[in-house]
Amino acid sequence: METKKVLIVEDEMIIAMLIERMVTNMGHEVIEKISSGEEAIDKALELSPDIILMDIRLRGEIDGIEAMSKIQEKMAIPVIYISGNSDLAHREKIEMTEYIDFLSKPITESDLSKSFNIAS
Repeated sequence: METKKVLIVEDEMIIAMLIERMVTNMGHEVIEKISSGEEAIDKALELSPDIILMDIRLRGEIDGIEAMSKIQEKMAIPVIYISGNSDLAHREKIEMTEYIDFLSKPITESDLSKSFNIAS
């Protein structure tokens, strides 16, 4: 599997660091860790990651689903949603975006690896 440039969008820094460790253990490169939907849009357009790991609840005015929708209006970047909240309302909103997988927290490296394999 080729090395992917990964953008992590997660508002809890400890979780972002754990995800970063999993991603690098899998042989991929984390190009940025950010915590808001607005910044996710800017960084995705600026850095053109190969994949985005997107939390749903974020700092700022927009959530991860809205951020991903705005990103996908401009470019096709695969996303794996990661969330501690898997309620039906979020699931319905997620279905309006293109995504690879939805992982419920806490995630494991094995789960993340499977999602990356789907993306390849």
